[in-house]
Amino acid sequence: MIEHVAVVGAGTMGRGIVWALAQAGITVTFKETSPEAAQRSMAQLEAELDHEIERWGLTKSEKTAFLSRVRPTSKVADLAGASMLIEAIKEHFGQKQAVFSSLDRRLPPEMIFITNTSSLSITELAQATNRPDKFVGMHFSMPVQKRRLVEIVRGLKTSAETVARVRELAGSMGKTAVEVFEYPGFVTTRIILPYLNEAMHVVMEGVASTEDVDTAMKLAYDFPVGPLAMADKMGLDEVMLWMEQLFHELGDLKYRPCPLLRKMVRAGRLGVKTGQGFFPYDADGSRIRSTALSTTPEGKEI
Repeated sequence: MIEHVAVVGAGTMGRGIVWALAQAGITVTFKETSPEAAQRSMAQLEAELDHEIERWGLTKSEKTAFLSRVRPTSKVADLAGASMLIEAIKEHFGQKQAVFSSLDRRLPPEMIFITNTSSLSITELAQATNRPDKFVGMHFSMPVQKRRLVEIVRGLKTSAETVARVRELAGSMGKTAVEVFEYPGFVTTRIILPYLNEAMHVVMEGVASTEDVDTAMKLAYDFPVGPLAMADKMGLDEVMLWMEQLFHELGDLKYRPCPLLRKMVRAGRLGVKTGQGFFPYDADGSRIRSTALSTTPEGKEI
């Protein structure tokens, strides 16, 4: 039975992982870069739980029980009691590599290291440690606490025992796990990015508006959310980063970021997290409905 898991990085994805773990009855110690950052992340997590209470998705007693299992910290030593560690920092190879190299020297050698990545090489990241057999990827979908799927990604030296243990963790979290052998983009990222990219090209070329593109795909194929709203939720800067990584790795033009995406990222219109992407959003991340068409950074209707 898995009782205690450490999480490094408590941004949007990290907090979602903390939520999903605590919701499953697992004690979670999450680490941020400073005591102040750890407390800010804890306050954001509490605010997100309060919002869920307002939506009748959670009770106050459940929130209390949830928070009793969550421990914020800025000290690596506080992570030592966990049997597994999930890294959830920014999708940047050099930064992840440096974090794992430091953690490897300071945490017990039997601890399983898990990286939450959508496109980076598990095998290369594992080389920053002395435990490549205990190194594996878990690619969660956002929001983590609500999505049922997780990809378990094996590196070249990941042991069968590690995969089995991480499958157990996924099951405890109520996730359905699919096992993936390392390849750029894995399964979900590799398939979804050309879909998002093509939707952006359709808008850029003036074929249809953002609203009509999303409506068409939702009604024609029973998708719960359209491609452009989906990209806004993921974060347009993250979507562009993933596309660039796959374009670099595979050289396939279907992963070359749409010029409209580049313009929007340069303008700081990153989606839900900035309040404006292909659509406008309020402070709670809810879509603002308007009869006015959305526009590009230059003011052109999209």
